[in-house]
Amino acid sequence: LGIFSLSGNFVVVWVFMNTKSLRSPANTLVVSLALNDFIMMLVMFPPLVINCYWGTWVLGARFCEIYAFWGNMCGCVSIYTMVWITLDRYNVIVKGMNGTPLTAKGVLLRNLFSWLFSIIWCIFPFFGWNRYVPEGNMTACGTDYLTDDQFSKSYLYVYTVWVFMIPFCIIAFSYYFIVQAVVAHERGMREQAKKMGVKSLRSEEAKQTSNECRLAKIALMNVCLWFMAWSPYLVINWAGMFSPSIVTPIFSIWGSVFAKANCVYNPLVYAISHPKYRAALYVKLPFLACNGDSDDKDNTSKVSTTTTEVPQKEAPPQQSA
Repeated sequence: LGIFSLSGNFVVVWVFMNTKSLRSPANTLVVSLALNDFIMMLVMFPPLVINCYWGTWVLGARFCEIYAFWGNMCGCVSIYTMVWITLDRYNVIVKGMNGTPLTAKGVLLRNLFSWLFSIIWCIFPFFGWNRYVPEGNMTACGTDYLTDDQFSKSYLYVYTVWVFMIPFCIIAFSYYFIVQAVVAHERGMREQAKKMGVKSLRSEEAKQTSNECRLAKIALMNVCLWFMAWSPYLVINWAGMFSPSIVTPIFSIWGSVFAKANCVYNPLVYAISHPKYRAALYVKLPFLACNGDSDDKDNTSKVSTTTTEVPQKEAPPQQSA
């Protein structure tokens, strides 16, 4: 799982950074997400393997705290990066021409906010507001959700609101309006086509809108996978606070591993769903490319046509007898 995540996210970052057509501010957020997942697994995968081999945590109390801090921080950065990706899709699809275009400076500020905000929230356990301790079968570390201290529990309450519920609400409301805009656009296209007596009105502008909608679907898929991965761990935390007897070591550690498996999903989603990424992957690493659809073939053929087409001389006009 760790090797697949590291290699998959590395390929995503490498392909996006080495393909000129993919270097857009919106895709920079995607690269940030993949880079965050790569860092998370790079830090957490080797210690987990070592401790699983020995059957308990053997790396000391201080490294346990660092391990848990990195896991929480990267999870927080991940969800807030997805919030920015969702808001960018909202800006493009719902606001359209009235929206403010995303710039490189805007992406940098958003990434800085995500990391600083995450560091602030995840550093509190080092100063006594909750703490980082071994969890489950003692092969991983996380926040102390089995404590009876109400002050420590309050950290988990507030953390849940700011790192789970608020991002969830922002994303849910954004996609509500995105879906409304997409449905209204498609309805308008069908009505206009009916008035003109044609089957479709797929102009270049309509194709661009369709591509933006496809990117929104990819972002939504990533968000859903994130919440699917981290929700069990959240349930385990809250169960530990209110009914600790039902939280078994195996139940707890599987929740932690399932949450970290989220790092594997994003490369798969983009490899399967992002047409331009698939086309670029086919050019850069053909043996890793998924079987594409017509869009991928069109993109690839455009590249090959651009690089191999040679102008032909015009044939001389035939003389009439």
